[in-house]
Amino acid sequence: MWYQFLKKIVKFIDPKLEKYRDKNPTPKPKYAPKTLEEFIDVIRRTPKSILSTRDRDRIAAIMNFDNRTVKELMIPKSQMVFVNHKEILGPLTLDKLYKSGFTNFPVVDDHNKVKGIIHTEALNTLEIKHTDRAEKYLDKNVYYLHINDSLEHAITEIEHNQSYYFLVLDDHDSLAGFFTIQMLLDYLLN
Repeated sequence: MWYQFLKKIVKFIDPKLEKYRDKNPTPKPKYAPKTLEEFIDVIRRTPKSILSTRDRDRIAAIMNFDNRTVKELMIPKSQMVFVNHKEILGPLTLDKLYKSGFTNFPVVDDHNKVKGIIHTEALNTLEIKHTDRAEKYLDKNVYYLHINDSLEHAITEIEHNQSYYFLVLDDHDSLAGFFTIQMLLDYLLN
């Protein structure tokens, strides 16, 4: 499943990279590993002038993809920024949200239950002088993952729901944090 996701990314990015490609590519190597162990051995023996530490980390991330869970990449609840549904989106609140660095904010009711999400795009349409309440701008489509879901399952949910932001639930179905497609891409590509 993750392989299909990567193929989609490559298909999107590949045409944009054409102008940077070497017009005289080097010939294919004469030796190709036949097993995973041989492949790992080739990576270990490759000089750092050819395969940097960052590149080695990328390869390791992709090779360990099947063993990783949402919990390992998510932002925990303690670091999240919430908005009360009755909160006025005036200058002080907007400043707090923008300074957080996040692009999505769960909107909670008076009992701290999530009612929806406010996306940065919605906030960008506001004028500072407005005194609109948060619930006016919330997206009621909220998608969830569980902390023990695999990254492969996360990709399936991203594709199925066409969403890039998920709240993450713990084993007791309580809010544990959030997960985004950007976290997944950072893990795979950085």
